[in-house]
Amino acid sequence: MAPLNTLINKIKVQLKLSISRLRMVQQKDTALAKQQRRSMAQLLEQGKEESARIRVENIIRSDMNTELLEILELYCELLIARAGMLESKECDPGLEEAVKSIMYAAPRIEGVKELSIVRQLLAEKYGKEFTLQAVENTDGKVAARVVSRLKVEPPSKELVEAYLSTIAEAYGVDWPKGAKAKRQADEGSDADDDDSPSGGQKVPSLEAPFSTEELSRATPPRDMGPRSPVSVMPPSPSTDNVRPKIHALDLKPSKKMVDASKSSAVNGDKKDSGPGGKIPDVDELAKRFAQLKR
Repeated sequence: MAPLNTLINKIKVQLKLSISRLRMVQQKDTALAKQQRRSMAQLLEQGKEESARIRVENIIRSDMNTELLEILELYCELLIARAGMLESKECDPGLEEAVKSIMYAAPRIEGVKELSIVRQLLAEKYGKEFTLQAVENTDGKVAARVVSRLKVEPPSKELVEAYLSTIAEAYGVDWPKGAKAKRQADEGSDADDDDSPSGGQKVPSLEAPFSTEELSRATPPRDMGPRSPVSVMPPSPSTDNVRPKIHALDLKPSKKMVDASKSSAVNGDKKDSGPGGKIPDVDELAKRFAQLKR
């Protein structure tokens, strides 16, 4: 039992080191990708389209490698979180995808030697047959995202066009010809729609004070009150989707909610009454004070 615990501790240490190394390589590749995009925009601006189409493949390959490192980082974190499941002799089904993906990708990644050490320790833990299955992916348990990002093949024409268009838009380059004017026209139409701060409603004058009746009918602005702790962040672009967008969901009330609203409408009087009875209004309170004074 002691050698097994020692092996698992070594795996955990190397997984933590691998995560740190993977993050460092990602930061380095991201900084380099920004410089490459800047030079790509200059080529498009100078009209060197053929050169840009060839060189953009390096950017696409770099982005795919960065995405691969992110996936492997998540798998390393998963193994650390489920380290207790590593104690069994056979690989647990909940860890098989992560383990085999790391063992499959480690020899094909440069600059992350800690990941190769993790692969060696996992091979020692699960044996030669398991290692061969992972390296050759004979059982198909390696994640499809990992396999696709390790393929050595030229990117599709559509992906190249999407990358060039996105880079040109980000750096304000008119490519293809007339695209910049079209984008400005679209932005201008959107700005015209948002000129009215009240959404097309008439804004009341602030010179005269509001009456009590007007204040009771007024609708508070949407930004008042506690905000929801849940916020939706826009998805980050990837080689699978260069221009991601958030699609609104068509949320419809369920049958139980409709029935509940109908029953609450029928029993409106009961809803108004709380544990202390119905809440009196201002006129009723005034009458009660007048009776007390008598």
